[in-house]
Amino acid sequence: MQMKFTKMQGLGNDFVVIDALTQNIRVSAAMVRRLANRTLGIGCDQVLVIEPPSDPDIDFNYRIFNQSGDEVEQCGNGARCLARYVSDRQLTGKNPIRVKTMNRVMDLELTENNLVRVDMGIPELEPAEIPFIAEQRALLYPIEVEGTQYDIAAVSMGNPHAVLRVEDTETAPVASLGAQLEAHQRFPNRVNVGFMQIVDRKHIKLRVFERGVGETQACGSGACAAAVAALQQELVDSPVTVHLKGGDLTIDWRGEAEPLLMTGAAASVFHGRIRI
Repeated sequence: MQMKFTKMQGLGNDFVVIDALTQNIRVSAAMVRRLANRTLGIGCDQVLVIEPPSDPDIDFNYRIFNQSGDEVEQCGNGARCLARYVSDRQLTGKNPIRVKTMNRVMDLELTENNLVRVDMGIPELEPAEIPFIAEQRALLYPIEVEGTQYDIAAVSMGNPHAVLRVEDTETAPVASLGAQLEAHQRFPNRVNVGFMQIVDRKHIKLRVFERGVGETQACGSGACAAAVAALQQELVDSPVTVHLKGGDLTIDWRGEAEPLLMTGAAASVFHGRIRI
């Protein structure tokens, strides 16, 4: 059968968006791997699936699949693309809209300046809930990789993140150390790894090695996690701008027990059909 899709991007983090509202589509891991393949398929960092709501107080279910075919809990850049998609395709007239992921509910709002603001919820800092193996909560955790100790912050934005402060993101060992930390035994569900450089009180540079993908042009939840880590360590002030390879995100977080707001761009690239 022919399946309609839309290619979208948020700061260069690219997605194949599948409308499972108007199409009878069943997504499998093999199907995701084919769609995400940049040589044999469409090519993307993640596949996003929009489904009918499972609860009466939400507007859509929102599912996220990595290139590997694994379904994951959260994707901030994807959430902005989803909001843009349902608005552009006139699937809803609401603004904001409420969507449900694997493990949380989020509100997505299109702003007057053509950006999308996402209420990412309350960051989780308790190790057991991230999940991360540690005896007790701390601002920084020592973690060993091949005999070398690093100090990381651990945060969940609905998905697990390790944030490592570096002097210069340009020279940070993102590919090698990112892969080692992603699979570290202290992260039972693996982890997204952020390499964070503090520029000044209002600006962060960031590169992210995403779980099941590798380094991407941008990572929305990774930007949120880095901002949380920097704010907790009193290195920056809110709101803070996070500079990623693909562009900038504004993160506003007022502290523990408060929801975090992420604002940035999202755009369609092209529409198409593919035989599945």
